Amino acid sequence: MTKKERYQFVIDYFLKHAPNAETELLYDSPFQLLVAVILSAQCTDKRVNLTTPIIFEKYPDATSLSKASFEGLFALIKSISYPNNKTKHLIGMANMLLEKFNGEVPMTVDELIELPGVGRKTANVITSVVDQQPNMAVDTHVFRVSARIGLTTNAKTPLAAEKQLIENLPEEYVYKAHHWLILHGRYVCTARNPKCSDCGLKTVCKFVRTKKKSDI
Repeated sequence: MTKKERYQFVIDYFLKHAPNAETELLYDSPFQLLVAVILSAQCTDKRVNLTTPIIFEKYPDATSLSKASFEGLFALIKSISYPNNKTKHLIGMANMLLEKFNGEVPMTVDELIELPGVGRKTANVITSVVDQQPNMAVDTHVFRVSARIGLTTNAKTPLAAEKQLIENLPEEYVYKAHHWLILHGRYVCTARNPKCSDCGLKTVCKFVRTKKKSDI
């Protein structure tokens, strides 16, 4: 099977079985999504969704968040991983939104990564989710799943994986493919004990070929 054929199989599978895949983070505005994604770094979406309602109620926009005290915001996110850094990042992010972007979340990767707490992955999430731009956010799930299936080859870094995925995916599916791969990695192609026997991609998956039949 060629790489092009493998990609087409994967796309066809997800179009049929997960046509409406989307982020599991809960939000009502680009600002809320930005806050949630910053908080989600090395933390589960479930935990973030339990934490953000009170944050969004108390700090609904960049103006209110920019005025938050460190102690006040920290108390709300202390159950999240790395709360010290994330508290600083969120307040700094809100201040920069006001100072440089008129309080609005910018919609280019280059502008977003200027914000405290925002790296390339976060910027790709924001632009692809909010604006459906053809940007691919590569987290641990996407990195693992794309390598196992064989969508990427010898990609040593998230950026290398991102470039390969962008190169081979039709542009109109890039923004959605992130959700396909992350959800597949979260619930089927898990890091430990992947559910290969239940996977609809096993017929084209390179990882399956390396396993003994008794393991599948």
